Amino acid sequence: MPHPPLRSYGRLKTRAIKPRQAALMETLLPSLRPPAGPFHPRALTPGATEVWLEIGFGGGEHMAAQAQRRPDVLILGAEPFQNGVASALRHIDEAALTNVRVLDGDARDLMARLPDASLDRVFILFPDPWPKARHNKRRIVQAETVAELARLTKPGGTLRFASDWADYVDWSLERFIASPAFRWTAERADDWRVPPADHITTRYEEKRLGDCAPVFLDFVRA
Repeated sequence: MPHPPLRSYGRLKTRAIKPRQAALMETLLPSLRPPAGPFHPRALTPGATEVWLEIGFGGGEHMAAQAQRRPDVLILGAEPFQNGVASALRHIDEAALTNVRVLDGDARDLMARLPDASLDRVFILFPDPWPKARHNKRRIVQAETVAELARLTKPGGTLRFASDWADYVDWSLERFIASPAFRWTAERADDWRVPPADHITTRYEEKRLGDCAPVFLDFVRA
């Protein structure tokens, strides 16, 4: 029997969840979870013009803001950190969003349930960097993950990776460039140094916890 992939995330919870958010975990989250087995995301929202996936949505600020900007898009989000899920539910509830589905778990479990070419866009924004060399194997961006994203992303679909850890940027760029399925769109330095026009800066990003300024890598599925 093959071993499950290594955890790409750290602690599942760091502090007590606030009462209002805890209530949303009980009442709202069950209605937002994707089906447990294989499913096509368009079956969840038949009128959606596109389907996007955010891998590791943190506190949900970016995911909720994008969903509010684009009510025609169904956004799937996966996040194992329970405090982040609780925060995301608050954002979803306050904005009365109906175009978001949330998995409180490993994004790879959600990806495995989706059919080929079912995603128009993918975000991997400021994932856990696992900066120590001996922990690099726990990073979410691995050759296997890139191959799975190639399976899921439609031709012409896009993927954005962002990090403020220089080594993780180099690591991810190397793995995406190695895949013939993805083409890096950058033509000049500002294309990765300047936040894209449609990027939404979160409070986590503003903390600048990494060792470099945020870098944004945009790719297109060939």
